[in-house]
Amino acid sequence: MIRFDILTLFPGMISPMFEDSILKRAIDNNLIEIHLHDFREFSKMKHHNVDDSPYGGGAGMVLMIEPIYDCLHSIDGFDKALKILLTPQGVKYTQEKAKELKEYNHIILICGHYEGFDERVRTLVDTEMSIGDFVLTGGEIPAMVIVDSVSRLVPGVLHNEESAPTDSFEDNLLEFPQYTKPYDFMGMKVPDVLLSGNHKEIDKFRKEEALKRTKERRPDLLEKRQG
Repeated sequence: MIRFDILTLFPGMISPMFEDSILKRAIDNNLIEIHLHDFREFSKMKHHNVDDSPYGGGAGMVLMIEPIYDCLHSIDGFDKALKILLTPQGVKYTQEKAKELKEYNHIILICGHYEGFDERVRTLVDTEMSIGDFVLTGGEIPAMVIVDSVSRLVPGVLHNEESAPTDSFEDNLLEFPQYTKPYDFMGMKVPDVLLSGNHKEIDKFRKEEALKRTKERRPDLLEKRQG
């Protein structure tokens, strides 16, 4: 089992993700555990503020360290958990990172908002991660991305355990094209090899198509594969 603790100002943005489909089933089967923490509840300010204007001036508001620190320290086993700050300045999140995170029993994700964090928040975590070279309104979406991508790697979460090794980005390849009924849709036909029953030829076709698609769409992945 992997336990995820998510520190956020907007737990209502995240909670619906765990109320349906694969992740709900994973929770019900005790394969993953999710805890949401509103660190606004740890504010000592009169109106429960968690942000303030930056020293030195500038636009926007900055999240204060104190409510995040207190919230973090209220979590059982926080000291031994992997603590991740979600920020555009972090290392880029990839499928390889998802595989690494799967090996942890306890992961804590800290979501930012507004103009950013007090710099001292960085001292509370083990690493910083970004899901891409773009800026979002907060860390809630990255937190959901990480929980989803890691959870599906946990044995038993997916019904079809054989599908994960053929997913895009496995072995630095994009997934091969797939087809289902009808065989002929408006003149667009399923490749005959997939109906041949010859599994050796089918595997060969899929590998060739995966390489072709990767070369066309993500040649950078092939460079990593060859390196």
